Amino acid sequence: MKPIRKAVFPVAGLGTRFLPATKAMPKEMLPVVDRPLIQHVVDEAREAGIEHFIFVTGRNKAVIEDHFDRQFELEHALTERQRCDDLELLARDLPGPGTASFTRQQLPLGLGHAVWCARELVGREPFALLLPDVLVQHNRGCLAQMIDAARDLGDNANIIAVEQMPADRLDMYGVVGIGERRGGLFSVTQMVEKPARDRAPSNLIITGRYILQPDIFDSLAAEKRGAGGEIQLTDAMIELARSEPFYALEFEGRSFDCGSKVGFLAANIAYALDRSDIAPAVRAELKRLLGEG
Repeated sequence: MKPIRKAVFPVAGLGTRFLPATKAMPKEMLPVVDRPLIQHVVDEAREAGIEHFIFVTGRNKAVIEDHFDRQFELEHALTERQRCDDLELLARDLPGPGTASFTRQQLPLGLGHAVWCARELVGREPFALLLPDVLVQHNRGCLAQMIDAARDLGDNANIIAVEQMPADRLDMYGVVGIGERRGGLFSVTQMVEKPARDRAPSNLIITGRYILQPDIFDSLAAEKRGAGGEIQLTDAMIELARSEPFYALEFEGRSFDCGSKVGFLAANIAYALDRSDIAPAVRAELKRLLGEG
C-alpha cells in the first residue's frame, strides 16, 4: 500500500449529548485528564507517521484551530515564570508549520458529507480517517497498528478497525461480516449499519479508525441520503467494496466511546490510572468514593 501521509478529523458535530457543556465549547475540546479529546487523537495520528492533519470543522469550532496554534501571551507569561516544562509541552503538541489544514462543513449532513468536504485537501491518495469521539488506549496506537498491518496489501486496499461487542449492543453500531484471514487482517464480506440483533453478520463493530482510498470521494459525491436523512460513510464504503477490497483489523487495546457520558468518564478514569504522577491519588479517591477506604 502507498504511504499514508494525511489524516482527516471530522470535528463539526454539535455535541448535543453533552449539553449544556458543549453549548459554547466544542465536544472535541472536552478534557480527558489534562488533554482535549482531539489532542489525544492527533497524537495517535502523529505517532503513526501522519504528516498532514486535516480538520473538518463547523460554526463555533474556531477554538480547535486556536488550540493547534501558538499563543504568544501565554508563552511570554510562562517564559517570565521560567516554566520550561510547560513551554516544552505546548511546543510538542503543535503540528509543524504548514501541516494542519481546516475546512468547513457548512451543513450537518452526516459523517460521509464531512469526509467529502476534505476531498480537495486529501487529493488522490489514500488517507486515514479518525473519529475524535473514539479513544483507543494502548502502548501502540490503533492507527499505527493498522498501517503496520497494511504494508503488504495492494494499492487499492481499504482497512477499518473493528472490535468485539456484546450481541445486545450490536444494533447501535456498524457491523462487519468477515471472511478469509490475511495475517492480522480479515477480508470484509459485508457492512451493515445498526443491524437488528438477530441479523448482525458478526460481533465485530466498526470502531472509528479507517484507511480509505480516494475513490471513496466518488461514491460520496452522489450525496445519497441514508439513515437519518444523512450522507452515511458506511453506505459509501459498501458501494466502494464492490470494486475494491476491504479488510478489518481487530486491533489491540481498549476503546472508549467518548461521545457518551459513561464512555467519556471511563476514559478519564482509565487515562488517569495510566499516569504515574496521579494514579496513586486517583486510586485512593476512587476507593473513598466507593466506600472501600
